[in-house]
Amino acid sequence: MTKKKRISVLLIMFAVVIGLGVLTFVLGNKEKHETIQETMKDAVLHGDNKINLFGIMDVNPSVISAFTVTAVILLFALIIRIFVIPKFKYVPGKFQLLIEEWVGIFDGLAKGNSPHRNKFLGAYLFTAGSYIFIGTCFELFGIQGVTTKGHSVALPAPISDVNAAICMGFLSYFVIMSGGIAENKFGGVLKTLKDFSLPISMSFRLFGALLSGLLVTELVYYYINLSFVLPVFVGVMFTLLHALIQAYVLTMLTGLFYGEVSEPSEKKHKKEA
Repeated sequence: MTKKKRISVLLIMFAVVIGLGVLTFVLGNKEKHETIQETMKDAVLHGDNKINLFGIMDVNPSVISAFTVTAVILLFALIIRIFVIPKFKYVPGKFQLLIEEWVGIFDGLAKGNSPHRNKFLGAYLFTAGSYIFIGTCFELFGIQGVTTKGHSVALPAPISDVNAAICMGFLSYFVIMSGGIAENKFGGVLKTLKDFSLPISMSFRLFGALLSGLLVTELVYYYINLSFVLPVFVGVMFTLLHALIQAYVLTMLTGLFYGEVSEPSEKKHKKEA
């Protein structure tokens, strides 16, 4: 590309940016249907912006997100199982290599933290980690839903709802307990119950991290002087970082505690010896 063409491209891009900035300013001056305090509060409690679920009941937008993400993951898994896995080769292609690496990360995490019992753990870590990562990245698409009040709202990440985070935390806790029961019976239950605060800490760590990114993005989008260009960087940065970090943290903690409670007791070691 010649120097003149580069200058022309830069001028066109600059003109587009200026034009979009003016358009954003004009559209942004329209009266908003709620204040920033109401916006931030509803992002946490979901008290006002609810969506009607098939005419049955009004639910939080995150519930719609959870159903959508679950359906997408199941459909994608079904397509891969039917059309892709039967065609796997000894020398993997790019897509096969990507899938094998993705599965291998969680399989290695399970084997490294729980050498005695890790088959079910590996499957759970893969499922939970994939759901958290994909569910968190889901908000990047900005899919809109219409609330019961007629307003448009972007569907958030499923785990940004405290109820979903609590369910994920307690589910991980019960998976940890199942490993203890399978290996040490009643002793495994006692080991798990010692860390009674674990599901609460896991739930609120997950919820707080994802919610903080959501609130920062909402704040940036709300104010007109910040609502152009910057949200792209802020939204993508917070979303991807939280998706990677929280998927890793929850799976790592689950693997560590599962390995502790499923470790064979001293009596079993003596019998094997």
